[in-house]
Amino acid sequence: MAAGIGRVFVILLVFVFSSCQSLFGGGESYKRQLTVQLNSSSTTPGGDLLHVRAVGGNDTLHFLFSSQGAPTLLIVHTNSSSSTVKVNWPQFLARNTSGSLTVEPQSSVLYSTAVVFSRLLEYDDENDTADATSSFFPAYELKDFSWSQMNLSDFTAVLCGSPPHSSNGSLCLQLSVFGSEGRVDIWPRLLHSANSSQLEVWLNGLLPRSNTSRFVLELQAVGGAYPLSKVDVNHFIDDEYTPSIFKVAQWVSSANNSSDVLGFVQWKPVAYRNSHPSLEDATPCRHSKPQSQGGNSTAASSALIKAFYSDPTAMGMNVSFGIAGEPFYNTTMFLSWTMLVGVGAPPIDSFSPMVIGILTVGLGIPIVLLLGGGIYVVIMKKRETSGAAYEPIN
Repeated sequence: MAAGIGRVFVILLVFVFSSCQSLFGGGESYKRQLTVQLNSSSTTPGGDLLHVRAVGGNDTLHFLFSSQGAPTLLIVHTNSSSSTVKVNWPQFLARNTSGSLTVEPQSSVLYSTAVVFSRLLEYDDENDTADATSSFFPAYELKDFSWSQMNLSDFTAVLCGSPPHSSNGSLCLQLSVFGSEGRVDIWPRLLHSANSSQLEVWLNGLLPRSNTSRFVLELQAVGGAYPLSKVDVNHFIDDEYTPSIFKVAQWVSSANNSSDVLGFVQWKPVAYRNSHPSLEDATPCRHSKPQSQGGNSTAASSALIKAFYSDPTAMGMNVSFGIAGEPFYNTTMFLSWTMLVGVGAPPIDSFSPMVIGILTVGLGIPIVLLLGGGIYVVIMKKRETSGAAYEPIN
């Protein structure tokens, strides 16, 4: 009996050790090979067009980022590792013809989605209620901004613009495309995959029109038959990567209300009032319910939407920054917010290997001690019983 219990004890030790080893060892995630091409406004007047081609084993993601009109990110997923993007430049620059940008072969296109940064809204929150329903100043139409040339570094592009007839401050967007799973080092440290890109938006030095101003960013999601239509908010218990934040929001697209997600925009409901934030610089953000928009008006504001979609379907959503009692924008003159845009199911946050390892060891050691103590008690009782028995008389 003791030998059998001992074998169970050894097996449990091996299980705990192998579990920790597998947790810390990790595994290979899906990877893509990236290539980048930038058509600068110095050669294509009116704005830049960036194309990042992400090739997988038997598919390709085309990330297209344009400052022709309102800044727009378009993602096209194909079932071919050799699909390409074709642009009819005279028609594209004219912005009056759909079909001037295509992905070939067109039969390989599985899904496409686009996000347009359409307007920046500013309101006077004199009563400190953070109720973004009134006291709005005239909106900043981002299609009318003066956009600089994109600053490209590897697979990250930064685009900055300022309101017309003004050089005070800027609104910037930074697009990053990834070949594998991981996180960037700056909060909110969203988990990205090879099927997603990351967009960080920030206001820097833009002069507010009131000492109690707060801002709202208007987004428009564009697709064909299945645009991004609903926002799901998921809760979790770990704030290891984004301190004090226990929720993640996902603006998703699904076919005929099925559970399969075709595309997504994902973010954590937090913005930061400093470019190198600490916990004190975090400020909550909220989103509105997505509403149907006019596809033609969206296409008129974005050259990329007009060029790719012949019959665009658009949904609009606002993201407001700050809540009642939070500092106003003019305290730091800076505000940043980060989101992921991708295809397929959004990445799912989980405990890090270190946390899981600590939990495994923390739970495993007591179990091992309890089992070892039980084995010891059973063995000692067996010996006592054997010693107290009558010896046979020969």
